[in-house]
Amino acid sequence: MTTMGGTKLTDTFDFVVVGAGSGGCTVAGRLSEDSGTSVALLDAGGRNDTWRITTPFGLALPYSAANWAFDTVPQKGLNGRIGYQPRGKGLGGSSAINAMVYIRGHKRDYDHWASLGNVGWSYADVLPYFKRSENNTDFDGEYHGKGGPLHVNRLRTDNPIHDVFHQAAREAQFRICEDFNGEDHEGLGSYQATQHNGERWSAARAYVQAHMDKRANLRVETGAHATKILFEGSRAVGIEYVQGKQIRQLRARREVILASGAFQSPQLLMLSGIGDGDALRAHGIGVVHHLPGVGHNLQDHPDFVFVYASDYPHFVHASLGRLPSLLRAIQQYRRERRGLMTTNFAECGGFLKTRPDLDVPDIQLHFVIAMLDDHGRKKHKQAGFSCHVCLLRPKSRGSVWLKSADPLAAPMIDPNFLGEDDDLEALVAGFKTTRRLMETPALRALQKHDMFTANVKTDDDIRAILRERVDTVYHPVGTCKMGKDAMAVVDPALKVHGVDALRVVDASIMPTLIGGNTNAPTIMIGEKAADMIRGELR
Repeated sequence: MTTMGGTKLTDTFDFVVVGAGSGGCTVAGRLSEDSGTSVALLDAGGRNDTWRITTPFGLALPYSAANWAFDTVPQKGLNGRIGYQPRGKGLGGSSAINAMVYIRGHKRDYDHWASLGNVGWSYADVLPYFKRSENNTDFDGEYHGKGGPLHVNRLRTDNPIHDVFHQAAREAQFRICEDFNGEDHEGLGSYQATQHNGERWSAARAYVQAHMDKRANLRVETGAHATKILFEGSRAVGIEYVQGKQIRQLRARREVILASGAFQSPQLLMLSGIGDGDALRAHGIGVVHHLPGVGHNLQDHPDFVFVYASDYPHFVHASLGRLPSLLRAIQQYRRERRGLMTTNFAECGGFLKTRPDLDVPDIQLHFVIAMLDDHGRKKHKQAGFSCHVCLLRPKSRGSVWLKSADPLAAPMIDPNFLGEDDDLEALVAGFKTTRRLMETPALRALQKHDMFTANVKTDDDIRAILRERVDTVYHPVGTCKMGKDAMAVVDPALKVHGVDALRVVDASIMPTLIGGNTNAPTIMIGEKAADMIRGELR
């Protein structure tokens, strides 16, 4: 538990931001650039500035202090299994524990948002904010930025598996894509990552950590678990939170900004009396405003992982202590900030169409240089590799709701994976498309043993293994969706419908799931929100 920031401590600020993840760090960092604007940023976790966070290889090491480690309710579409939902806790949020893959999604995703009535959210509208955030070492021009706070570059692992993967793509007759964030992202290739000098570059490092001791107008509170939004009538005026054993408050002169993510932003709204009135009253919560869409519209990418044992020397052994080159890799990292310690594990991948008549790719691959079983929680004696395939635009919709009125209890989470038959059939096609890559000579040569799919032959076999093993690829969105319909939670300015001085600035505002990783889009949302807020202050 720490309090950080300028020397003048106050309990009243212009803006109080709840949640120091990708959206929260971005909007707090940008708003506090104006010395005349005071900002408080709260997060329930810690500083996240240890080597386990900053060293990319630390992703392979358990670190519960930075992970909420939520579970889902039993999933009907997954044979009643309970899924795992890791979410970042502490400064940087999920950008402090993710695989650092820098992807924006397809331009049609944002044009679709605009077509739903969200003026100002087309691809042409949001591209400047992607560019503003970005400092891309490898690309520039129409689609990329230089000089932004978020460092983006090619991986520095020097792993020859990239050449093998590209060869396999060619053998499977898939195109090679050099830049997944340019004009067209269809194809396979090597991912860029949010890293700098071989270190993880989270949203906290990009927007907040360098300023915490320099900006007197920025106060950062860690170990601060928000429990309630404070209202005077229908106006949000502050936040109540628990820090240690103390109940504290911070007041907001202008706005309260929620940025706690797709699970906890709707949870805090409901705890504070904003949501479906009947459901709130059932928990003894007084209704500030009946807003039935809060917690609904949950969307996530259902994901299946192929896993293979291998003797290839450039894959990571699940038992890290037995990795012969580990000590040498650490020494190289200390000297050069290169090599194995810089891996994000999901080094290659890309976007493919399962049918040629599709307008945009419908699946994404993440090729991982280790065997990944049950999110890495199940270990195996062999070294090996994995390949994720996820469905980019599922039809299934889930929800988040309160288990009780206890603000420290985890929310109830139902992604409803494979709840729609069309999602199952689309992922069957995705399985077949990915297996086509796995069966190329280049990748077959690396396979010692197929861990889970060797006996999967028919479509029914595929359906069975999908229901047995599909889970999240960590991209939940949509539970405070932006729009003007009856189930919308925020308007296109991200202001919560029906109340004043309250916004949501995180992935929960996405009306539909974008076709790709969600960290860069959430940072974009933070950039655009800060710009809209500053525009209103002028």
